[in-house]
Amino acid sequence: MAQIYLLVEGVMLCSATTCSLGQNLSGIPSQVKGKMSTYLRLMKKIPSMTQATRYHHLILQQIGNLLNIEESRAAWNNTLFDQLLSQLHHSLEQLWKQMEEDNLACPYLEIVVQKYFQRIYSYPKEKGYSLCGWEIVRVKIEVCLSRRRHPHGSSCGLLSLGCH
Repeated sequence: MAQIYLLVEGVMLCSATTCSLGQNLSGIPSQVKGKMSTYLRLMKKIPSMTQATRYHHLILQQIGNLLNIEESRAAWNNTLFDQLLSQLHHSLEQLWKQMEEDNLACPYLEIVVQKYFQRIYSYPKEKGYSLCGWEIVRVKIEVCLSRRRHPHGSSCGLLSLGCH
């Protein structure tokens, strides 16, 4: 992404008639410099927002996959469970629309999220799909949904909770 910023910055700077590689930027009107700075600041914010959209979609998708296994339904109140799945489906649709508009693809995020959820998938199975095992899964899902940080920042780091 940094290359794109540098490219755009270079194009914007050289589009000003007084700019050349051998000249300093003092010939560019301050209004033009201000607009360029504004555009560059806005552009800097776009990738983090689009990555966050993709990240949240991946998290919700993995949660949906986890909750759609047959054994998960037995652990919770069916009415609440159905409402949760309905809300999850609606949120996924909204995020999908946003991702299509932004043309998002973040393969690295997919790998990070999948690896994280592989550990969560195995937990209830290791505990024989016990209620305690599913309670740990519920807590992990709650932690993931309550955090807004990027996956690189330990937003959903696996807690050392266990059922004995």
